[in-house]
Amino acid sequence: MIKPSINLQELRRRIYRKAKAEKHWRFWGLYVHVCEMETLRAAYQEAKANDGSAGSDGESFVSIEARGVEKFLTAICEELQARTYQPSKNRRVEIPKGNGKMRRLGIPTIKDRVVQGAVKLILAAIFEADFTGVPLRTGPNARRIKR
Repeated sequence: MIKPSINLQELRRRIYRKAKAEKHWRFWGLYVHVCEMETLRAAYQEAKANDGSAGSDGESFVSIEARGVEKFLTAICEELQARTYQPSKNRRVEIPKGNGKMRRLGIPTIKDRVVQGAVKLILAAIFEADFTGVPLRTGPNARRIKR
């Protein structure tokens, strides 16, 4: 896993502590943190580490890096700050399942993956505080967490 920079880590730690200490706290102004270049860089690194294929725009990590990652992230940042960002349609692909049927997948563009990753980086700290110590699976095979 790629570690985010110290400032992003500290921001996420502070959000987590606040969410853990005050369960009913309403977080305002999180969008500003999603738009920061530091958050977008960390989201790009996570998307690149996942190494998915190109979306409906046909743009790959290789082509983005040939043009310049900073230029790519700056364009996303400007769209987010101007509130003109629009997600693209997913590329639809069918893959075979084990039983012979086909399963449909939607593959988002790298740009959309970066924006989704940036939102996840900020919001995950809040939801981690809510779900710490709670089993996320139910049923006979779920692991029980001691309290």
